[in-house]
Formats: sequence, structure tokens, C-alpha cells
Amino acid sequence: SDEKLDLNDSKWEDIHVITGALKMFFRELPEPLFTYNHFNDFVNAIKQEPRQRVPAVKDLIRQLPKPNQDTMQVLFRHLKRVVENGEKNRMTYQSIAIVFGPTLLKPEKETGNIAVHTVYQNQIVELILLELNSIFGR
Repeated sequence: SDEKLDLNDSKWEDIHVITGALKMFFRELPEPLFTYNHFNDFVNAIKQEPRQRVPAVKDLIRQLPKPNQDTMQVLFRHLKRVVENGEKNRMTYQSIAIVFGPTLLKPEKETGNIAVHTVYQNQIVELILLELNSIFGR
């Protein structure tokens, strides 16, 4: 909303409140950041041979709407900074992927493959974090 927030207010001191709000924002979008119609394409991209994954994911990201690409770039650059401070916050590439994978990337209709989908969702987010500069440039 257009509400002005004062992040210096003591109610925002608990980082879990802010991260929970961020996850909720992405979870409640009408369509995930990685759009429904590209879900299977991203899954197929991560199933490819390792050296083909980055170009495939990069190409798919370029097919997303521009606002999604821009948001994705800002979000992943932020998440990369979180991982870079892992000694303080205990967050790793894998833990960020587990937290954000199913929120950012999901099928339109859940099938019986939820566990399999979760593995791929996490792998896609982890790959983007690890290969951020290759995917989005500097």
C-alpha cells in the first residue's frame, strides 16, 4: 500500500518480521515472479546438463515481463548480499533457495509432484544466486 513505513520503529527490529513480509508479498502476488506459463520451462532448464543450465535459465528470464525481470534482479542481488553475510546470519545459498524457491516459482495447479517440484524450485533459485553475474550481468 501507499503507507509510509519507518523502518527505525522498534516493531521492525526483528528481522523475521521483515523477511516474513517480503515472502508474503511474493506469495500473494496474483502470479508468481517466475510466471506460471514458464514453470515447466524453468524445470526443464535445470534438468539439463550443468553447462547448459545457466544459458537456458538466462534465456527464460529474458522471456519474462520486464517488471518481473527487474524485480527478480533486485531481489536476487539482495539475497546474494544476505548469503555473503552468512557468517552473521547463517544463511547459505541452499537455505535461501529453500525459503524462496516455492514462493517465487510454482506451478499453476499443484499435482502429486510437490516434493519433486520443490527440489527443482530450490535448484533454480540456488543456480540464479550462484550465477547472478552471468545471468544479470554486473
